[in-house]
Amino acid sequence: MEILDCTVPYFSQWESPEMTSAVLSEGASALQRDPLWRNSGAETIEEYARWAVNVCGMACLKMILAARGELHPILSLARGCTEYGGYVVNQADASIKGLIYAPFVTYVGERFGLSAQTLTNIPTTDIPEVLSERRVFIASVSSAIRWPEREPPSKGGHLVLVTAASRQSVRFHNPSGHDRANQADVVMPLSTFDRFFANRGIAISV
Repeated sequence: MEILDCTVPYFSQWESPEMTSAVLSEGASALQRDPLWRNSGAETIEEYARWAVNVCGMACLKMILAARGELHPILSLARGCTEYGGYVVNQADASIKGLIYAPFVTYVGERFGLSAQTLTNIPTTDIPEVLSERRVFIASVSSAIRWPEREPPSKGGHLVLVTAASRQSVRFHNPSGHDRANQADVVMPLSTFDRFFANRGIAISV
């Protein structure tokens, strides 16, 4: 696959990447067993478990910033994004809504000097062109993309970081991949990616 190289470190949305299978079977409560939870910047393990299932977008941002030599705790990024309205926290039921694209674009521009653009109704075949103009693309996909052989129940709801693309394939980091093969530098035919892709996302220049 003829693609431009883009060396971007991989980070999971949980501090222990191998926790994915437990989260899939048990839900967020499994994260209360994550021995590395303090690395997230959370004040309590409960805060960590509550947020970790919602921060695929912040994991993508953490990877982007790490590519230019900056390392930020993932909940520090989430708190900053919340201040801009990128997440909406309901204190009554502890629910978290987000990632909301427009406030996120403002957040990364003002806090980190990243040039970002929200894209909607973008055909999968246009992703290579997007990456020729921007360095990376945060794409909205079904979380079921970890099982490419299956048909997803819907499109969207999860975010992955696309780092390279050609007319045939895409390469991406999946913050909630359940094993090494579907976590970092996953290469997938465009036609397969299309089944999961919600045709929207955020293009960013690193």
